Amino acid sequence: MHQHEKMNYVEFAACDLDATKTFFQHAFNWQFTDYGPEYVAFNHQGLEGGFYLAPLAAKADQGSALIVFYSEDLRKTQLKIEKSGGIINKAIFAFPGGQRFHFIEPSGNEFAVWSDK
Repeated sequence: MHQHEKMNYVEFAACDLDATKTFFQHAFNWQFTDYGPEYVAFNHQGLEGGFYLAPLAAKADQGSALIVFYSEDLRKTQLKIEKSGGIINKAIFAFPGGQRFHFIEPSGNEFAVWSDK
């Protein structure tokens, strides 16, 4: 359901759409809709969005917003990410309220996963 003046959609650059799609399909069971050779969309992931073909990447240390996933089992999620081709760029660390780690997907975009468990 769309809500007035609430975040609704997010887009990321991806230099390799196929590798990015494969990663998210294996690591998080995402499904995609292709809109031509330069755009893919995802939905039912808490926030809908897409990836567009471009030689850019979103990284927190360069000022990009950081999208954070939630996990009930942080270590299990980390293993899935690594087995799917993701690179852990910040190991699990504690912060007030839980723990988290950061990872880079095959097109270079940075994400994080947190847990309160």
